[in-house]
Amino acid sequence: MTDFQAEKALVRDYHAALAAADVATATSVLDRFTAPDWHWRGMHPFHEQHGAAAVAEQFWVPLMTAMTGLQRRPDIFMAGLNEIDGFNGCWVVQMGHLMGLFDQPWLGIRPTGKIAMLRFAEFNRVADGRIVESAMFVDIPHLMIQAGQNPFPPQTGAMLIQPGPMTHEGLMFDAQPAEIGERTLAAINAMLDNPGAKFHNVDEATRLARVWHDDMIWWGPAGIGATYTIPRYLRQHCEPFDDALSEGYRFNGHLCRMAEGHFGGFFGWANLTLTNAGGYLGMTAGPGPSEMRVVDLYREQNGKLAENWIFIDLLHYLNLQGLDVLARMANIARY
Repeated sequence: MTDFQAEKALVRDYHAALAAADVATATSVLDRFTAPDWHWRGMHPFHEQHGAAAVAEQFWVPLMTAMTGLQRRPDIFMAGLNEIDGFNGCWVVQMGHLMGLFDQPWLGIRPTGKIAMLRFAEFNRVADGRIVESAMFVDIPHLMIQAGQNPFPPQTGAMLIQPGPMTHEGLMFDAQPAEIGERTLAAINAMLDNPGAKFHNVDEATRLARVWHDDMIWWGPAGIGATYTIPRYLRQHCEPFDDALSEGYRFNGHLCRMAEGHFGGFFGWANLTLTNAGGYLGMTAGPGPSEMRVVDLYREQNGKLAENWIFIDLLHYLNLQGLDVLARMANIARY
């Protein structure tokens, strides 16, 4: 068994205290569990913040103000050592939805007065009894769609509230057998070693089948959408992506890659540099290279990958091409 119970307990206590906090106490709660030089990474428009006060002011207090009764509804909870730094740093990862009553505007998004679900994936690096580094990815366009403000043309995949793992075993509060996590990490690395440069090759489905189950599910972000089975994954995600973004494509690496039990994943800052040749997400050709900050979380089954949840900071990607989605939305609201 690989034991990350102390790190998991710290993060669970942090989440419980944050759930009980309000706008007046959010900073003190963050300060209690994080290091003074806490490095926090968030989606556009939050980007990088340092210290509890900045994170509370920029992210948590506005979100708590907008979402009455905000609660955390996790589907995956795991911990592991980071392959990228030689398996030294311990990261605790949670994925699910933040749910509340959307009662006040947030980032210019109109409140609905109804339940809203904000997809999230959170990575926390724990050292010396404190959270020292975090990445908080939230699917802001998904919330916009729920509020009737879809910033994208019709998606190639399906846009819906995304469920957790089919097996319902993603909440790993207890220690897991090390050999299962090693197998999961090996499956993720096999996928990374076998991505394929072009997706129109007739043999690509065969190559993907070496690392993915035939009935794999790719839970993509709002703007791209979810897709099911290898053939539909190729048609509904890979081909549109490759048509528009293969030029100038560069993989920049990850900051964290880990696994525990049948689950694992990674994030980068930014994972990819690429140039839009035109058409992707409704954009004309980009003026130059842009970048994608990406989270991928996976469920392994019998040595292959069965499910994949993806978060991409698409608002940042579009902003680097000259389209500030949130500013455009604010300008429209003025009229």
